[in-house]
Amino acid sequence: MNIKLSTPPGAVRPAGREWLESWDPENPDTWDHHLAWRTLWISTFTLTLCFASWFLASAIAPKLTNLGFDLTTGQLYWLTAMPGVAGGLMRLVWMVLPPMMGTRKMVALTTVLLLIPVVGWGVQVQDPTTPFWMLLSLSFLSGIGGGAFSGFMPSTSYFFPRRKQGTALGLQAGIGNFGVSLVQLATPWIIGFSMIGFLGGSQPMAGAPGKPAQEVWYQNAAYIYVPFIVVGAVLAWTMLRSVPITANIRQQFDIFRNPDTWWMTLLYVMTFGTFAGLSGQFGLLMKNLYGAGNPDIVQGAGAAAKLLIAGYSIPDPVTFVFLGPLVGAAARVLFSPLTDRFGGARWTLVSGIGIIASIGYTLTALQPDTSSAEALDAGFYRFLWGMLAIFLFSGIGNASTFKQMPMIFERRQAGGVIGWTAAIAAFGPFFFGFGLTIMSPTVFYLIGLAFAVLCVGVTWTRYARPGAPKPS
Repeated sequence: MNIKLSTPPGAVRPAGREWLESWDPENPDTWDHHLAWRTLWISTFTLTLCFASWFLASAIAPKLTNLGFDLTTGQLYWLTAMPGVAGGLMRLVWMVLPPMMGTRKMVALTTVLLLIPVVGWGVQVQDPTTPFWMLLSLSFLSGIGGGAFSGFMPSTSYFFPRRKQGTALGLQAGIGNFGVSLVQLATPWIIGFSMIGFLGGSQPMAGAPGKPAQEVWYQNAAYIYVPFIVVGAVLAWTMLRSVPITANIRQQFDIFRNPDTWWMTLLYVMTFGTFAGLSGQFGLLMKNLYGAGNPDIVQGAGAAAKLLIAGYSIPDPVTFVFLGPLVGAAARVLFSPLTDRFGGARWTLVSGIGIIASIGYTLTALQPDTSSAEALDAGFYRFLWGMLAIFLFSGIGNASTFKQMPMIFERRQAGGVIGWTAAIAAFGPFFFGFGLTIMSPTVFYLIGLAFAVLCVGVTWTRYARPGAPKPS
């Protein structure tokens, strides 16, 4: 996108005003790195809250039936899939906002909007009679947090020179992705005491078969983020500035005439689409394969349930589910500087090959062997390690693809391509949730394996091989 330079490079308006008079991050003599890094850290803090809000349903849904909600397995999958639909649709809106609204207004107002789904979940989880359509609406509104990514990332890219964009965008996206682990790790802990109990009373939550119910304050899972959201919005409004970009909506959409837009969309679906999809479905998938959702393992219902496999300890998904997003987010942060040093395409190739191998390994554990407790335990840990490997390689690919895009596209287009690819990949939770409701996990993973093979072929042919048309 064209950057205005109407005054000498580096000159800015007084600190109290929003818009920079001019901005040229490629000029090291005038680039204000303090402003750039301040923008990165504040928008990354708020983006982390966006991801926590976006995946709140994935942390809450697996335990709703334990709280007395009358929901089917299919309805639970839809609750965790709907934020993906909404996030993808909203990213198509947020991707065009940075040039129109500027960084300051966009980040501050988006952060305020997070209060709608977060407070809504806090209120409704206290009432087991809440109708399914209301819960589904809250899942849709959680997509606001997902939509933010396609605005925040292009906006941040305006502040950094190309040589640093791999690191900057990797840090922002990677740390932001930690919001997924944050919400899944914090939920089982924060609901256990009445730290903010004045906002609602406790509820009995049924435990694993044979274990007593426990008193929980499930509303805490949502309310805990409210003060941080308020702080983030205030910081964004008071400390951020905006880069003047000249690009209307029609100009931004000329990216669709570039074939690399479509190739990079495929690659980002393989990487972030996998990360987001598995993050949303990991807990339910574990519960239905190796937990209390598998009728071959558990017989009966509630406290009267009896284990068919004597000696098998049914895993609680909340104990493990945060690990996947944590591994993926950490990989994105740690590998981002490496993509700046060695280039993105070769790491995308590593990512794709690793995803193929990890899916192949996980496929061996998608049909639990219920012949003995030992066989079940072995299968569970194969499933767990296979899933963590998929998260690892998808995280590497998340970093490398975001290094590739600023190198492949001119600056005017790079922000739009980042927003577009992020929008499509955000449908990951929906694709995974919908797919797992209409087909077996084995068939779904085989389709994913074939897609990853296709993406590796695209990466090698277009970007990574010697003499590639677009080395990046």
